[in-house]
Amino acid sequence: MTTRLTEEGLINVPGLLSRWVRLGNGAKAHYMTAGESGPAVILLHGGIAGSSGTAGFRFTAPFLGANGFRVYCPDMPGFGWADTNPAYWPKNGVLDHIDFVDRFADALCLDRFHLSGNSMGCINTSHYAVRYPHRVISFALVAGFIGDHVPSDKKMVDELAAKPFMPESIDDMRKMMKTIIAKDAAISDELLQMRLEAAQRQRESWYAWWNAVPQANASHDVNLALSTRNRIDRLDVPGIYLYGVDDIICPIALGYKQEDALPKVQFFYVKDCGHQGQTDRPDIFNPVFLEFFRDGKVSRATADLAGVSKRRPEIAQLVEQ
Repeated sequence: MTTRLTEEGLINVPGLLSRWVRLGNGAKAHYMTAGESGPAVILLHGGIAGSSGTAGFRFTAPFLGANGFRVYCPDMPGFGWADTNPAYWPKNGVLDHIDFVDRFADALCLDRFHLSGNSMGCINTSHYAVRYPHRVISFALVAGFIGDHVPSDKKMVDELAAKPFMPESIDDMRKMMKTIIAKDAAISDELLQMRLEAAQRQRESWYAWWNAVPQANASHDVNLALSTRNRIDRLDVPGIYLYGVDDIICPIALGYKQEDALPKVQFFYVKDCGHQGQTDRPDIFNPVFLEFFRDGKVSRATADLAGVSKRRPEIAQLVEQ
């Protein structure tokens, strides 16, 4: 297979730049960035092996960067080009990840920012917004869990936990990608090669993260720190949630349960869209993100195209009436 990756083994995306920063705890952090001025946006990627800021938001970040935002896509501990020193592995799972996001924002002098995440990034965004609401201007969730406020279906979690999948070949990676991306055209040879190399690079740290994520494995104090119950639904931080109708990792029924529990968050159910919706439908996700982060609400036309929820009355402050 012939690939056209950069010297760092990344897909070369116009308008998306590779950067490094040293965090306050000494860890070296890698991130992708787009845009030179404007409000800051941090985008958090998903959690299957080989994930990274580039893999998760290569279509979103350059678009937002070209439209008035400074965008940052960090590689979370256990992923991409994150520091592989065992001292910085995410031993407390989600708690270590949200602490990483806070250190990352500090290192880049981002006092306040918009925040979004897909899958694992949705989990991290939910917890970060609850823990540090004073730093979040607004948040956008994409297909994931939201902590113990809506307990995850035990059967679903047990099935996921029983199958930690480390791809060993391009074919393995392609098979895994088909579970999160509905459109085959979005699964390029370059993406597969980049993700496979990242998965192998982070093998040990990724397994450390995988084993630490289940809250059943965490200490009582960590679980208290991570609790979102009766907290995330009371946030005054503006929030939206985009859910792929064809998601097979987190089926749409989970989205409905979360919508029922988050009365202040506006939901959208995007058609022809799987688990990594920003990759399947950048034509929908990009304008939704842009309008929400820029204007504080989604325009009528864009909301209708994005499948604004009809399960309950729209939130007028978040959707143009």
